[in-house]
Amino acid sequence: MKLSEVTDVYEVTGEYDIVCLLKTESILAFREALKNKILRIPGVKSTVSAIVLYTHKRDRKPIAD
Repeated sequence: MKLSEVTDVYEVTGEYDIVCLLKTESILAFREALKNKILRIPGVKSTVSAIVLYTHKRDRKPIAD
């Protein structure tokens, strides 16, 4: 929760325990945050990542092209 790249943190049910949303300026910055910050948190053994390619709707409003 203290990392500036982390915008949201959710405790969830199912296969995973925690879902975190990160916002970075580039894929390289994401890689660095994951490798040098997230994976160094005690108790974090692994991660699964998904990259947003396009946003269709945010805050209940469609995103115009």
